Amino acid sequence: MMTADDIKLLVTSGEGYNAEFKVSVPSKVKELTEEVCAFANAAGGVLLIGVNDHNQIVGVTIDNTKRSAIQNSLSDITPQLPCTLTFLEVDGKNVGIIEVLSGNNKPYVLSGAIYVRIGPNSQKLTTTEQMRDFFQQANKIYFDEVSCPEFKPDSMVDIDFLELFKTAAKLGASVSDEQIFSNLKLQNNTSEFKNGGVLFFGKEPEAIIDTAIIRCVAYQGTDKRFIADDKPFGGNLHAQFRQSMIWLRSKLNVAYDIEGQGSAPRKEIWEIPETVFKEAIINALAHRDYYDKGGVCLLELFDDRVEISNPGGLVSAIPQAEFGRKSHSRNPLIFGLFARMHLVEQVGSGVARMKQLMTDSGLPLPVFKTSGIFTVILQRPEKSSVKSSVKSSVRILNMINENPNITIPEMADKLQLSTRAVEKQLAKLKSKGAVNRVGSDKEGYWKIRNDESK
Repeated sequence: MMTADDIKLLVTSGEGYNAEFKVSVPSKVKELTEEVCAFANAAGGVLLIGVNDHNQIVGVTIDNTKRSAIQNSLSDITPQLPCTLTFLEVDGKNVGIIEVLSGNNKPYVLSGAIYVRIGPNSQKLTTTEQMRDFFQQANKIYFDEVSCPEFKPDSMVDIDFLELFKTAAKLGASVSDEQIFSNLKLQNNTSEFKNGGVLFFGKEPEAIIDTAIIRCVAYQGTDKRFIADDKPFGGNLHAQFRQSMIWLRSKLNVAYDIEGQGSAPRKEIWEIPETVFKEAIINALAHRDYYDKGGVCLLELFDDRVEISNPGGLVSAIPQAEFGRKSHSRNPLIFGLFARMHLVEQVGSGVARMKQLMTDSGLPLPVFKTSGIFTVILQRPEKSSVKSSVKSSVRILNMINENPNITIPEMADKLQLSTRAVEKQLAKLKSKGAVNRVGSDKEGYWKIRNDESK
């Protein structure tokens, strides 16, 4: 039974994989039942009535006729699902509550249709492929929903990360860990942690789930003959994401741009946009097939490209023609936790965002291989046929940072560009205030703005 404090915590953290808010009862009561059906086919969840889009409790009044209509609609779900509409007073306002457990008899069907929870949204399965994939998943159960009896939360939860999660998810520091675990549906009915909770909040989940790591490999050249660096990263999934980004940053060309005036902070310019890597790595960690014991998430760096791959190809619920426009996760609980930290945006938008960022940077579009092992291939600027100004600017700033006395002919030689082309790039950097020339052309030196060490 939920308490007023539970409701306030849920409202503060906002809608997500396990929570849906309605400001009032919709004119079509069936819309509520669709949400309930979707929760039952996923990890369970809570539907609150009387909460607006701004995460404010406004309260609701529901007469007996409408209550009966809601309960009758809920009874239309087959097989029968034990859930009822209850009410609780929170800060003087009545809130309608429908609490839904993850069903033991999936799939649950409403009017001949299957509804599932994808991230913070409910989706109706409409194609044969989508339904086939759901039945396959329901048969073996989503990996992140399976109980993990070996995990002992008292000693195995990463407390430091849990505090970070509270901040990112805008949860109060005073909220108890047990309350968070309960509201996020991280435990089953017997209080055992689910695999998704282990992967997201465990100190060393790889000690229990041995393939739960991401391996970062740098090669010399454009093939796999010579390994320059090989680092496996474990820990919770956010730690794997963070360590992978740090590793990448240490290997790629990263320069700085200046925004604003005066003491404005420097803005990092990655040779491939940083957000593209964030999207690709989080997708690999959230959507990989953890049932596959033969592989791990892999980040491979070559002289001309970066490849990010994960076990499990495109799920059959997404036809190839719909790739990039629709999303269906193998691990919806994990995806929902990343969403709570605001590290993933609206469902199905990641591929389009990656393509746009690469285009904006003058780089080739990412290549996606979706069969068997899902792989994203990102071409690095050095081998790109597109001679973009961003690429040249990044390298010029790096060269100046390493040697403030470098000459324009020396830059041109390193970039394999004409001196005139380098002069144009320098003019752009000067106009943006990113770099300036101190002293004469012959005796002076270059200075990156706000760099007091030069």
